[in-house]
This record gives sequence, C-alpha cells and structure tokens, in this order.
Amino acid sequence: MTTKMQRWFAGVDWASAKDDVALTDADGKSIARRTFEHSGTGLAHMSDWLVRESRSEPHDVFVAIETPHGAVVEVLIERGFRVHAINPKQLDRFRDRFTVAGAKDDRRDADVLASALRTDAKAFRVIEPADPAIVELREWLRMAEDHTCDVRRYVSRLREQLLRYFPAFLTLGGDEDAPWKLALLELAPTPAAARRLSKTKVARLLKEQRVRCHDANQVLGILQSPSVAVTDATIAAASAHVLSLLKSIRLAAEQLKQANRMVDRLTDSLAEADAKTSGSVVPRDVAILRSSPGLGRTVLATLMTEAPQAVRERDYHALRCHAGVAPVTKQSGKSRRVVRRYACNRRLQNAVYHWARVAIQHDPTSRAKYDALRARGHSWARALRGVADRLLYVVCVMLTAGTLYEVNHVSPSIRST
Repeated sequence: MTTKMQRWFAGVDWASAKDDVALTDADGKSIARRTFEHSGTGLAHMSDWLVRESRSEPHDVFVAIETPHGAVVEVLIERGFRVHAINPKQLDRFRDRFTVAGAKDDRRDADVLASALRTDAKAFRVIEPADPAIVELREWLRMAEDHTCDVRRYVSRLREQLLRYFPAFLTLGGDEDAPWKLALLELAPTPAAARRLSKTKVARLLKEQRVRCHDANQVLGILQSPSVAVTDATIAAASAHVLSLLKSIRLAAEQLKQANRMVDRLTDSLAEADAKTSGSVVPRDVAILRSSPGLGRTVLATLMTEAPQAVRERDYHALRCHAGVAPVTKQSGKSRRVVRRYACNRRLQNAVYHWARVAIQHDPTSRAKYDALRARGHSWARALRGVADRLLYVVCVMLTAGTLYEVNHVSPSIRST
C-alpha cells in the first residue's frame, strides 16, 4: 500500500526585528503559527520548528515569502526548504480574499502567503540556490554602483562649495574628479593660494599627471583671474570643507577602481570555469554575451547576476519583463492601450538601457532598428527600449544555438537558397 506524499505550505512575513510564520497543510487547514526573533538563533529555531510541526522533511515544506533575498531566504534554502517569492503588489491582491476592509497585520500576511502558494503556485517564482560565484560577482557589482554614487555625491558637494568662493576653478573644464584637478585644488584651495602658486609647481604637476589639454600659463591665468568678493570667514569655512571632500573623493574613487577590478576578475573566472560545473554560467555563455555589440563589463555582469536563471534557461520573455522592455497592454471593452512597463528590475533596466544606447553607436543593425522606430514617431526612450528588446532576443537565440554574434548574419534558410 503506497502513501500519498504530504505537502505543507508556510508563509513567512519577515521584518527587521521579528518574523511571523504560518504553517498549513495541503487542504488549507492551519497547523501552527509562531513569531521568531530575526537573528541567527531565531532563524535556526524557525527552521527546526517547521520541520517539527510538519513532521516531514524540509523538501516537503513549500515556503512563501515576499522578498526573494536576504538572511531568511538563504537559511531556508540552506536547510532544504522549497522557497517561493511573490511580488508585493500581487500579495496585496491576495490579501483582499481575507479581508474586504483592507486590514493588514504581519500574522495575517503570513496566512495570506501560505494560502496563496497553496492555491496559486503559478503566481510565485521558485528561488533556486545561487551559485557562489554569481553571489560574489553580484555583491562586487553592487559595491561598484554604490561607490559610483558616492563619487558623484562628493563631487557635487565639492562643486557647490567652489561656487561659493572659487568659481574660477570650475572653468578649467574636464572631469571634476580628475586626479590632476584634485591635486591642483590641494595645492591651491583658495584664490589667495592660487595667486601665490608658482609656474614651476603647476608645470611639474601637469607633467606628473600627464595632462596635455592645459599648460602652466593657461592654468595660472584661469586660477588667478579676479575672484568673487566674499568674507574671509566664508573662504576659510568653504576651503576647509573642500579639503575634507578631497579625501572622501579619493577614497571613493579608489574603492570604485578596486570594485571594477574585482568585477573583471570574477567575470574572467566565470569564463574560465569548468563548463560542467552544476549551476554556473558556462564559459561559452560568457563568450557569447561578450560578443554582443554594446555589451560592456557592467551590462555583462548585471545580466549574469540580476537574471541568472533567465540567462541559464534562455528565457527571452522573462528577460524582457525583468528588464522593463516588454510593454503592458490594458484592454477593456473597446478601449485598448499599450503602456510602458514599470514593474521590473531597476538595475537590469538601467543596464539594458545603456546596452542599447551604446549598441546604436557601433552596430549598424541596431542603428537601423532605432532609426526605423524613430521614423514611426516613437520617442527616443521608446526607440531604445525597442532596440534593447531586439538585443535580448538575439542574445537568447545565440545562447540557444551556441554561436557568437555576427554583424552580417544570414539565416540558414536564406543561405541555402
């Protein structure tokens, strides 16, 4: 006599201090509820409690959660539970089945998650165990993004302070975080210091920094031009702020360089990894992605880390939805509208945007696609999304066929005629 396998469904509503968990059986009957502390000990107790209350193995317990990452997800996957994620907007719709008044609390959300996974599993996304190499690459890529934002923020603050008392320095042109400009500002942080600056020092600095766009006389002419009339107290306060910002800019810039080097190294290591390693991006995939026009280091790493499952499965429709290039159709009666998709992965959306922007500058086919969309009256952004949509489709076809990108590619049917 065979026994039918029993399945259990759990909903986890996690927060920074506590996690509410609800457990039901396959018929929707509530088995137990409990709140756990959001800590290492609390998460371990939650895993043990799910096994004990279900009286089953972890792989027989299906867990529903909103956020598809974090400590709760990693602990549950490590213990062998089947974890499923759902978009918060979808969960909000499921919540209406439990209360028409719109009431919301953490315990009810745990019940809603468990019930929705039991009845509408298709609305959830299975969270696969992440490849350690992909996890490390994703972290360094996000660190590079954070350091880029730090540099821009510090440079904006630097520009704001210079406008207060030393606007002439900003007329030098070029990148405001260029090393030679930071070194020059350190030598002459105030108009008075710039007037005392010798031509020899400026010439030596320009030579050491290999600056060709300016000579010493031009630099001194700009820095020693008449300055704005402000009080000595303003100059002293603003220049102190500027010197402090120089340290922050240099530190953030160095951290950004280190993060970019690590992204390059980890991407190369993925390309050299054993193709038979389970769950990793095979070398052929990396080579194929690199061959695509306009796809640089950041876009390549973003594709592999933000949508690894879609890339591994060559899922074009999932990729275009995650990247925000798939349009949304809204139809009711005789009314039909096609609008832009806003529910997407913002990092992937930004990466694909830059991918399309660079591709139309270097790839004739992408440029022709862009020009055709513009000729039909579409906006610049809409035309770029159309180019990005085509690039994602071509990449999925190349990954499926195992071929590199060819500018003058001819389909087999045309080649045979």
